[in-house]
Amino acid sequence: MGTIHIDLFTTLDGVAQAPGGRDEDVDGGFEFGGWQAPLFDEVDGEQVGAGMHEMDALLLGRRTYDIFAGYWPHQPDSNPFAGLLNGVPKYVVSRTLTEPLTWEGTSLVEGDLAAGISALKERHERTHVIGSLDLLQSLLQHDLVDQLHVLVYPLLLGTGKRVFADGPVPAALSLVQSRIYPNGTVQLTYDKAGKPTYGSMG
Repeated sequence: MGTIHIDLFTTLDGVAQAPGGRDEDVDGGFEFGGWQAPLFDEVDGEQVGAGMHEMDALLLGRRTYDIFAGYWPHQPDSNPFAGLLNGVPKYVVSRTLTEPLTWEGTSLVEGDLAAGISALKERHERTHVIGSLDLLQSLLQHDLVDQLHVLVYPLLLGTGKRVFADGPVPAALSLVQSRIYPNGTVQLTYDKAGKPTYGSMG
């Protein structure tokens, strides 16, 4: 059985909206698009790339699919991210997508989300989700995430879509990797570790 891995870029106050570009996602009048770019350096890129090169499938929400499909197929193969993202099988979760999927190797996840994710896990060893905040909320609520790979940037934005906006299913996590970068970014990788336990400090 395969696993679902979430790749997240977030500020310290949990904002994950539009890290990559000014007009990437302006929902809610978000004015801070592209906040990741000034802090994303070669070291970040190497680590993100190393993690992504382990995936054998990519799962996206509709909005992120539209952004990626309009960009990555037009990048040269010399770009290591382009070769990877264009080459792996890609899956989109959407209730509204009707036009043909133009990005080669892309399929639509149809029907019940839990059943669709189960089918992906049967087919692939390591499926990654990049961005796709609305999809992330659904995956968290249905307890369908196996690993969280989070890059926390030293920023406070105060507004925007947040990683845990709608609340995940309660879960304990096990830290399996951490790293601090010179720019102040912190990398944290967590596996699920069952359910939370409770006690008293008294």
